Amino acid sequence: MKLLAHLLRAPITIAGHAIDSRLVLAPMAMLGHVAFRELLAQYGGYGLLFSEMCSAKRLIHENPAVSPCFRWRAEELSRLVCQIFGADPESMAAAAQRIEQEGFFGVDINFGCAAGDICRLNGGAAVLKDPALAEKIVSSVRRAVSIPVFVKFRTGWQDNAQAAADMAKRFEEAGADALTFHPRVAPDRRAHPAKWGHIGIIKTAVSIPVFGNGDVFSADDCLRMLRETGCDGVAVGRMAVARPWLFAEWTQQGSPPGGDQAYERCALELAALLEKHFTPQEALRRFKKFSQYFAANFKFGHTFYTAVQRGGDMTSAILAAAEFLSGTPERLAQPNLNFFR
Repeated sequence: MKLLAHLLRAPITIAGHAIDSRLVLAPMAMLGHVAFRELLAQYGGYGLLFSEMCSAKRLIHENPAVSPCFRWRAEELSRLVCQIFGADPESMAAAAQRIEQEGFFGVDINFGCAAGDICRLNGGAAVLKDPALAEKIVSSVRRAVSIPVFVKFRTGWQDNAQAAADMAKRFEEAGADALTFHPRVAPDRRAHPAKWGHIGIIKTAVSIPVFGNGDVFSADDCLRMLRETGCDGVAVGRMAVARPWLFAEWTQQGSPPGGDQAYERCALELAALLEKHFTPQEALRRFKKFSQYFAANFKFGHTFYTAVQRGGDMTSAILAAAEFLSGTPERLAQPNLNFFR
């Protein structure tokens, strides 16, 4: 763990901005919201936080006071990157300008989401089918803002690591300051292991920082990804939802919770933050989404998950979570990956 912490705490510079941790939160729909990020801030240890993906066309006119995804705390802006998706270079550039005006650290272009409803709009990973368009979007965003520009992308729609490396070069030439690479083909919704070898190929192809992403479930996984791929940092998603304090643990910075009640305190604190930031209905949806990943920690996680899912409102969902967690349920050393599908 000491070696991993040493590697993760080595400063990294992105577009002239120094970051004190190479471990970052990957963007996740319905999970990387303002309430979850506030919970992470209590633990610390991360270098950057990434927002949920936001529609570029909608973001231009979004009201942060009511928007479920384009919402933040002023305290987090200096290390917060806002992710956008879309297929129109002009609207992507306009959204990036709004992001810069609001004071975000950077903007992240989503070419990685393989969800059907996003790809049918020609957003997310669907843009990778048209490399020229993807490059044009990056170029348009780059010209529109002075803040760091990130690109998150997958291998593509065919398992061709060299084609992905060529795409990475195009992104760098178009002005991207850093890449987050998820080594799976776009149609693969985690049915097969991430091909970490592809991350090394991407890293070799470009001179800008590359963050590896995919199937990092433990400190050993994180260390192995850094060593095997040569990537500059690691973006953690699903595991960060299951154990939000992992940034503090793996970097040996911040304040990870201790004691047998750590899991209970974590879940109930998130519930309180959800109620603080969202309407009761929006809070309930997000707490139920969180419960799927949090359940992976426990031997009888399905009992926890089912109980929370049956909650008709936040009060009943919180009571169900508290009842299960207060009994100090038996925990797993490694998460039950069935909950991560």
